[in-house]
Amino acid sequence: MKRSIFCVISAASLLAFPLQADPISPIKTIELSSRLFAAGEAAKDPILVLAAAKLRKQTNPVQTDRSALNGESAEDGLLGWADMLAVAETFAAGDDALLGLIEDARVDATKGVVTGPVYNIGKLASGRTDTYPRIDFKGGEYAEVYVEAKSAVDLNLTIKDSQGRLVCADSDVSHIAYCGWRPAESGGYVLLVENKGSAATSYALMTN
Repeated sequence: MKRSIFCVISAASLLAFPLQADPISPIKTIELSSRLFAAGEAAKDPILVLAAAKLRKQTNPVQTDRSALNGESAEDGLLGWADMLAVAETFAAGDDALLGLIEDARVDATKGVVTGPVYNIGKLASGRTDTYPRIDFKGGEYAEVYVEAKSAVDLNLTIKDSQGRLVCADSDVSHIAYCGWRPAESGGYVLLVENKGSAATSYALMTN
């Protein structure tokens, strides 16, 4: 059944909102896009999935060769905006108005930061933890770390300072985890990513 024109107008309003609101950090934008996508996928709602893709497209993350100590590499651990649009198309099948919005999103030029946050891809077996060598953050500047699994598992994130003291932890039952803090001074921090799920997963770890 085709959706009403009201749905199309609502979609346009929702997609415009992130561009009109006060800007949030690229990493928080990526986190929001993941939450929107998960909600849209669960509800088979192409409008939510399209909004998630639009948000992700404007962040422009950059992949690095950073890796965990003795960690396992993976080729694919970050869901891209094109993948999200493909899911939106599936949910919008038969609705020409929404399919048009999805195609518009596909051909739109990338907006937002020129160079976004950096990320690397890893793979974790069930019950295993990846430990990263010290990563430097500048004192007085807000630091952000984000992890996102591509499958529906439970990822936990823990940050410790150079003395082994806990700085931040996110242990919510979710396929994503986020930590943000403001270091008092510049220094290195140890990042730990734990797979609490029952299956192995690839994941992306992102820092600002």
